[in-house]
This record gives sequence, C-alpha cells and structure tokens, in this order.
Amino acid sequence: MKLPLSYYSNQDVLFLAQDLLGKVLFTDINGEVTAGIIVETEAYFGVLDKASHAYGGRRTDRTETLYSHGGVSYVYLCYGIHHLFNIVTSVKDEPHAVLIRAVEPLVGKDIMELRRNMPADKAAISSGPGSAAKALGIDKSFNKKDLDGNEIWIEDHGIQYSSDNIIKAPRIGVAYAQEDAFLPWRFFIKGNKYVSRPNKA
Repeated sequence: MKLPLSYYSNQDVLFLAQDLLGKVLFTDINGEVTAGIIVETEAYFGVLDKASHAYGGRRTDRTETLYSHGGVSYVYLCYGIHHLFNIVTSVKDEPHAVLIRAVEPLVGKDIMELRRNMPADKAAISSGPGSAAKALGIDKSFNKKDLDGNEIWIEDHGIQYSSDNIIKAPRIGVAYAQEDAFLPWRFFIKGNKYVSRPNKA
C-alpha cells in the first residue's frame, strides 16, 4: 500500500497534486503513528512558477531539497512559526513540488489531539498546511526524508474521488507571484470540513 518512489517521479505535478487526494500520509515518531487522508493540495511548477521557491532556477541551502529526485519531503518554516510539508516530485533538477494543505485525521487521533490541544473532530486540528504538519508531528527534522522510509510515507487505501468532487482554485498566500497567483493549482475535496478554505474556490 505504500507508494513507491517511482510514483513521485511523474513529471506532471498537476496530475500528482490531484492524484494525491485521498492518499494517506503517515508519520512514525518514536513509535507514535499518526495518519491523515490528504484532502487539499497545491502544485508548484518549479523554475517557471513565480510562486515556487525554485522560480528562475533559484538554488539556496533551503531550496536545494527541491532539486532532488521525486520522493523526498521538503519542509520549511513559514512566518517563523509554521512548518509546511511538501512532496518533491518529478526527476532530479526539475524542482516540482506538492504542498499538503490539509488532512482528515485517520490514525492516532488521540496523539493528534495532544499535539494540537483540540478534539480530532474539530476542523482546525489539521486544516491548513501548518496545522496539518503539526498534527502529524512534522517539523524541520523531516526535511529531505525519503518517502519510502519508516518515518514518513504515503499509502494508497483505495480512497478515490470523482472529478465532480475535486475543486480547482487559485493557490492561497501567493499574491507575490503576480499572474501566477491566479492559476487554479489548488485542489481540494468538495464538502470536506478539514479543507482550509472550502468556500474560496
């Protein structure tokens, strides 16, 4: 059920951002296993995307992870407080990525509740990329982890959504990206309460 690394080498990041909906993201931290169903993603199209950290071929200590072969995690700190979890996709030196914006709690809900100090049936527990990462215990130490390992991985549980139930909308928080800010590269499950901004489509 664990997705093989070959899955992430697909060069169509828009396809992957949609295909990852319904997949289950797991973490195992000191024997504490938590998992959530991915219900919201955003695609970032490498060097051509003004919203991407790798736009224009930018390479820094932080962005170097994006240039890895697909199948590793890219975790960075946003606003100095939130860790955001991204999946590096495509082939080496083509820095595409998918940001996981929201998950629906599935495994280890009691652990998530402690991490977030709220009940698992409250949408805010894992709604939005910072909350989803915190619920799953993802921090900077998870940067550049292989996604076929035993610390963080994604499984296919056969959860599928029809195209009618997948909403496409502009990404959030990328106003600096000029015209690229309006691209409909955010994907989320219609009617799922854990989606960060279900009405902003």
